[in-house]
Amino acid sequence: MRRLLNTLYVTTEGASLRKDGENFVAEIEGAERARVPFHMLAAAVLFGPVFISPALIGACAAGGITLVLLDRAGRFQARIEGPVSGNVLLRRAQYRASDTPEPIVRSFVLGKVANQRSVLMRALRDYGEEYATDARAAIVAVVDRLAQILRHVEFADEPLERLRGAEGEAANLYFAVFGHLIRSEDPQMIWRGRSRRPPLDPVNALLSFLYTLLTHDCRSAAEAVGLDPAVGFLHRDRPGRPSLALDLMEEFRPALADRLALSLINRRQLQSGDFEQREGGAVLLTESGRKTVLTAWQERKKEERTHPFLEEKAPLGLVPFLQAQMLARHLRGDLDVYPPWFWK
Repeated sequence: MRRLLNTLYVTTEGASLRKDGENFVAEIEGAERARVPFHMLAAAVLFGPVFISPALIGACAAGGITLVLLDRAGRFQARIEGPVSGNVLLRRAQYRASDTPEPIVRSFVLGKVANQRSVLMRALRDYGEEYATDARAAIVAVVDRLAQILRHVEFADEPLERLRGAEGEAANLYFAVFGHLIRSEDPQMIWRGRSRRPPLDPVNALLSFLYTLLTHDCRSAAEAVGLDPAVGFLHRDRPGRPSLALDLMEEFRPALADRLALSLINRRQLQSGDFEQREGGAVLLTESGRKTVLTAWQERKKEERTHPFLEEKAPLGLVPFLQAQMLARHLRGDLDVYPPWFWK
């Protein structure tokens, strides 16, 4: 379980990574900056141009340590890993379930929409009296509509495309009022609507970066329990797409990523100076901005919440692993349904 927390992030371009005995060593301009024993690592995430020695690649592959290569913007480039282990019977059950995915998709959609609604309701509790009348009314209207979507998804026997439509409607409503949750006085830290590939403003750049980190954790969780991260239920299968990881992360995005983004902005931990604009209009985090986000991300993952199904406290960083385990149990027939994760 602790494997998901043991991730090393290398954000300095030009860093050099090598093996020294049983240690993972990071150097910058010939000076050692980090030394971590292999047994304490599950993964290393590398941003931008970073040198990796062949001996280190071999040691990581042999030790089950995944190397994830991202570009300067945090976009996925490649994964380097050793032989894939997993239960063939579990994966066959996963493939069969993907042909009739409606029960599992229903759970994913319920978890995501409920958590989006919780984020909006938390904002109303924290700042309700400070909102302008029209802003508060807009948020309340979306909260009410999300409740209707939840009831319909839970009790109506809808086909896959209608479930996907309900998820899409909820996302559009949620992001339509997301800007009201941003309370920074920085004129650049405003919400202009969701933009991706590339993000066109600082808030979208921050969300995209956090979603990349969350996707990595969800993919690691799926692989850790023997599931195929490429075969999903809610997201359509495409070559190179980790569809199951994207499915799993939908439940967590509002609570783990969106809430953290809002905290970093509203507490002035990130400001417009932590972002840079590239040719073509893309907006990206600076190196110092990435470090701020990564530090906050790791701290966020240490926070504990009571798991609604297990009724035990667990760090947020382990929730993707726990959910992947319960999905595997459902596919094996040990659980009648996949229980979604609800943030409270």
